[in-house]
Amino acid sequence: MRNTVQLPDDISRRIDSLVESGRFDHADDVLREGLRLVEEKAAGEAAKVEALRKAADRGFADLDQGRFTDVPVEKLADHVARIGRDAIRQADKRVREDG
Repeated sequence: MRNTVQLPDDISRRIDSLVESGRFDHADDVLREGLRLVEEKAAGEAAKVEALRKAADRGFADLDQGRFTDVPVEKLADHVARIGRDAIRQADKRVREDG
């Protein structure tokens, strides 16, 4: 199924430039790659959100069961940042595995 899309001049020029450079054969290829990147980014963001939800669920379950370590206030930001980095690494790994 073909659709006709009206693009602003600046976007049309950028697409033409990518085709003229030889990087893409047709304007359709540029749009297809752009859509692929949008979908890839959305999947990555969804995986990160899911990893953070799971981490929060585990954390709340641990709290309910009394499994926690008191963290001094001055170290709290570093502790939370480490947890976030770990969750992002796990999400990125899942995206690469699913990729």
